[in-house]
Amino acid sequence: MGEITGFMKYDRQDLEKEPVSLRIKHWREFIRHLSEEELKTQGARCMDCGTPFCHWACPVGNYIPEWNDLVYRGQWQEALARLMETNNFPEITGRICPAPCEDSCVLAINDPAVTIKNIELFIIEKGYENGWLKPRVIESRTGKTVAVIGSGPAGLACADELNKMGHQVTVYEKNEEPGGILVYGIPDFKLEKHIISRRLDLMREEGIVFKTNAHVGKDISIKYLLKEYDALVLAGGAERPRSLPVPGGELKGVCQAMDYLTQQNRVNRGVTYSPKERITAQGKNVVVLGGGDTGSDCVGTANRQGARSVCQFEILPRPPEERGFDNPWPQWGRIYRKSSSHEEGVDQRYSVMTKSLIGEKGQLKKISAVRLEYGPRDPQTGRMNFKEIPGSAFEMDCDMMILAMGFLGPERQGMLEELDIECDERGNVKTNTQQMTNIPGVFAAGDMRRGQSLIVHAIYEGRRAAEGVGRFLKQT
Repeated sequence: MGEITGFMKYDRQDLEKEPVSLRIKHWREFIRHLSEEELKTQGARCMDCGTPFCHWACPVGNYIPEWNDLVYRGQWQEALARLMETNNFPEITGRICPAPCEDSCVLAINDPAVTIKNIELFIIEKGYENGWLKPRVIESRTGKTVAVIGSGPAGLACADELNKMGHQVTVYEKNEEPGGILVYGIPDFKLEKHIISRRLDLMREEGIVFKTNAHVGKDISIKYLLKEYDALVLAGGAERPRSLPVPGGELKGVCQAMDYLTQQNRVNRGVTYSPKERITAQGKNVVVLGGGDTGSDCVGTANRQGARSVCQFEILPRPPEERGFDNPWPQWGRIYRKSSSHEEGVDQRYSVMTKSLIGEKGQLKKISAVRLEYGPRDPQTGRMNFKEIPGSAFEMDCDMMILAMGFLGPERQGMLEELDIECDERGNVKTNTQQMTNIPGVFAAGDMRRGQSLIVHAIYEGRRAAEGVGRFLKQT
């Protein structure tokens, strides 16, 4: 490394955020990027650790120590080249990846980790700023055609890799714009949409074709696509939401998180809705059910819409502040993490189970819940045993409940049923080691194959599926 003792000399410096009082008044990003010199200093903290566990923990296998050192030396173009070898979209992961690499940084054993994610983001943004990212010229085409169904991170990564191989790629997207969850599911304050458009423009210039408002399995027969293309990749995500099977679940005021987030993203793009159609938290007492990233996004959205109050329920116990003995480094730390949305105002309640919803004239008014006590894990299933705490039942005012409890896998109705695609016991698309389904020439990637997961996992899935498609096409 360039400065062997850098990790001893320099402290971690994170990105500065706009004050809460200002940022909840708009939908833009609210971070201030560090200067070039500040990033060089942060790169100097990367140790000559011998075994880079950050590389081991990164789902796409980023060459983290290498580009940290290049940043320290000011060799930005070289750093960009190394970054792009393993990650198709660092401008996305540099913003919304939870950075498992940092939890596995050797420095993180007893000190704050290297700011890997921030350095990654600065490298790619400097590349765009200086015009280093240009459309790649595909020297020759193979004559093979591939249809990628779904334009989320898995579909886009797969399409990008297949295009590099020289195949002609067409991406089908059911919505009006490509980008999938990146455009419709993630709030603008975490990922502004011009960032996605910028990358999509590059992909179009490189020869990838995008067909929007094209819902395969509904508007377009997948059997027809199977005849038209040499291979198909299914990357439609895990869109079947978990419901809330309690009395009152049908009341007006209860909505699914993705319906809520998607509508607000469309509003930000200029789409208008009638008052009857509009899903808004303005002036309401909001309860978000679910403590994950999607729930956090709902909290930030509700605060920006002007909610009267925002409360977040999680059925599981509050994670500890520090790693437990059963969760050692370099594993991902199962600890309490406060998101930027939580900083903006929320009443977080853990070990709470919703029992029923109470309404008046069909409108949600109150929520009835109970607190839980957890015991040891079941040795057979690994699940945590719990019981209701006697006398802990309570009610609270609630005009709007947002269900952010995760997803149960891909929708079976449509293209999966049409092709009779096999699924595993969890309802996800079943594939072999090459990510090919039971139908020859049909592959799967992302949440549709592995279940709900991180965007960085989806990118890796897309890259792996592209490798499988490449091998298949060479044999046909």
